[in-house]
Amino acid sequence: MSAAHPPAGTGPGPTRRTVLRRGSALALGAAAAPLAGCGAQADDGIGADGRVTVELWHGQTDTGRKAIEGLVSEFNRTHPGIRVDAGGGVLADAMLQKITAALASGSFPDVAYVFGSDLASVARSPSVVDLTDTVRSGPVPWQDFWAPAREAVTLNGQVRAAPALLDSLAVVCNKKTFRDAGLPLPRAGWTWDEFVDTAGRLTGRRRGVFGTGWPGVGDEDTVWRLWPMVWDLGGDVVGEGGRRIGFADAGVKALETVAELTRAKSVYVDPKPGSEQMYQVFASGRMGMVVTGPWQLPDVRQAGIDYHVVPLPSYSGRPVTISGPDTWTVFDNGPARVRAARTFVAWLSRPAQDVRWDVQAGSLPLSRSTQALAAWRTQESRTEGLRVFTRALDSARVRPVHPAYPQISQALGQAIAAVLLGRSSPAAAMRDCADEANAALLIPR
Repeated sequence: MSAAHPPAGTGPGPTRRTVLRRGSALALGAAAAPLAGCGAQADDGIGADGRVTVELWHGQTDTGRKAIEGLVSEFNRTHPGIRVDAGGGVLADAMLQKITAALASGSFPDVAYVFGSDLASVARSPSVVDLTDTVRSGPVPWQDFWAPAREAVTLNGQVRAAPALLDSLAVVCNKKTFRDAGLPLPRAGWTWDEFVDTAGRLTGRRRGVFGTGWPGVGDEDTVWRLWPMVWDLGGDVVGEGGRRIGFADAGVKALETVAELTRAKSVYVDPKPGSEQMYQVFASGRMGMVVTGPWQLPDVRQAGIDYHVVPLPSYSGRPVTISGPDTWTVFDNGPARVRAARTFVAWLSRPAQDVRWDVQAGSLPLSRSTQALAAWRTQESRTEGLRVFTRALDSARVRPVHPAYPQISQALGQAIAAVLLGRSSPAAAMRDCADEANAALLIPR
């Protein structure tokens, strides 16, 4: 929810991923306003020289910005009939608000970087272009994309955006804290009970060492870490029929695991948005394990941490994780600009461009074709643990592209925060969450 993270070298750090994870919370206010659309604008984007100008709001900072601007420069050089202008827009964490206002005014970009968790809200506008034909007949076969990338851009059977970024969650461990506690490093196939036990054994109050950490403000960064636990327990975000949540029971069981960490005082609860304090505690050597994504590896490496990456634990013994893909969403500013925008986003998804974005800006490969490239294999070989995140895509699921997701996320975020802070029991917190989230699902959309 966007991200921040070349798996090797110096990257944008938590800032870019921080804004990714906040996307759904921002959607709450914006989703309430109708996303009007004025259709094609008077300016068809064709200049006196015959070139079509495409306005891009990319929302990136630091190396993410450098990466996309480099790709835009190459596209402009190799596509003389199109000029992509990457100068507009705002940071990704404010993109939904900006796009909502732009759609209401009828003055919007041709392409914008939209968080996957916000796509359903944005796609209600008739000005969002259906990209089904573009991606399913493009140079990269649709089935070659990882399943999370496909699912994150599909709404009611239509492809409403092009995948832009792919990630997954795993556990990064500090080897020194494990040695100091006399504990073996965890291996794939471990359980949540083992995670809780390990966190307790790693915790050293006198030394100020925590077993693990969890974002505690109740935003999407807090929430999306719980979904793999819910799915593993047989729950789902939205229940069958779409009128009630699908995690009323599984959510209680998952929150009981969170409550065990709280009772043992083995979890550092980050009180601020963005999780930067949690990551600082880990980088300082005062946390044994952190659930995170590949975007965090550059900071871990820069801090000189000798680390180990292991897949998420499970209840069932089956691998399961979550991916939080983001999107390039195209808007209708007339036929010429739509054609040019389609050409641009399709070009970005090709392996030759995707691998440059992945390496420089910290995404995982969008497709298996990208994964097979020598440049990505080199990146994996020189970055400890990166392959664990890539392999996790085989078992990764995504949050549903559903207009009520922001409200569901907010309700669950409040429940998780209440349990983390010891203010509520798992059962009571989930009852409150279900009441609020079920009400949101009954609102006509």
